[in-house]
Amino acid sequence: MRFHRSSLLLLLIPTLACTDEPPKRDRKIAENSIGMKLVLIPAGEFMMGRAETRDELKKTFPQYGKSRDGNDRLELADELPQHKVRITRPFYLGQYEVTVGQFRQFVESGYKPESIADGTGGYGYDPNREVLPNEGEAFAGRDPQYSWLNPGFPQNDDHPVTNVTWNDAVAMCQWLSEKEGKKYRLPTEAEWEYACRAGTNSLWHHGNDPQSLTKVGNLYDADTLKNWPQWKEFALKGHDGYEFTSPVGKFAPNAFGLYDMHGNVWEWCSDYHADDYYSKSPVDDPQGPAAGRVRIRRGGSWHTWPLYVRSSYRNWNSAKTRYTLLGMRLVREE
Repeated sequence: MRFHRSSLLLLLIPTLACTDEPPKRDRKIAENSIGMKLVLIPAGEFMMGRAETRDELKKTFPQYGKSRDGNDRLELADELPQHKVRITRPFYLGQYEVTVGQFRQFVESGYKPESIADGTGGYGYDPNREVLPNEGEAFAGRDPQYSWLNPGFPQNDDHPVTNVTWNDAVAMCQWLSEKEGKKYRLPTEAEWEYACRAGTNSLWHHGNDPQSLTKVGNLYDADTLKNWPQWKEFALKGHDGYEFTSPVGKFAPNAFGLYDMHGNVWEWCSDYHADDYYSKSPVDDPQGPAAGRVRIRRGGSWHTWPLYVRSSYRNWNSAKTRYTLLGMRLVREE
């Protein structure tokens, strides 16, 4: 649904324009019935998509070239053109990714996640799985032994839930909406990037130095490298302390007070994906294409290289995808 507001109301809401320095703002934080903390994100406008040319990206990521299927890793055409977006009304966004413990409360209400309901399971980390040359993965799937309860590595209730489909995420939003009488949903892709950037124009919300990412997120670094040595050239040199997911909120937040916007788990958004959507996207509250085959996910994961956790990076999966790297963060409408 697109939101329309009167001109008078818009005049009363201060807008947030992107700058190189994150704004310092007071944070309004709400806590819901399942212990989920949500930060009020103000209305405002920003430049969505990437501003950097391929040559500029090459200077930051000199080791990135052709992928094993022959594609140019720095092409990233669906991030263009960079365009102005206005978020016309404030919204609450989860301060953290949805945790295992919060998802458990949803499941205990009677919901059966797709990985269990369809009998095919989810993906899971299997250290004994034979990995083909240049394959780079050690994930088994789908297999009924894997689900949100077991991604193949240890988690507790404070870790972000994984192996949830887009349909699972939407169902949790519907459950919370009925439980609390307030509208919950997945963020639009525009809301997600706006909230991630938090007033910045840089590659990541904290700046442009990839080696400093270990301060703000859990991603592919020297700790993850121990299990995937074949991708050494793409690993950060530092240690974030986690081989797999970390408990939520262990790294520095962005200027809005949001944690793990880079790394830990990919986060489902509401939109369909289309390579050319940015060329025809409306300025006010874009909702994504009207139809499509795959849904957007944003933010990268604990297993993701720095190029792919940039604020502007777009990725997608089918609505039934469940994976060890994929979770969610929810919106509550204001």
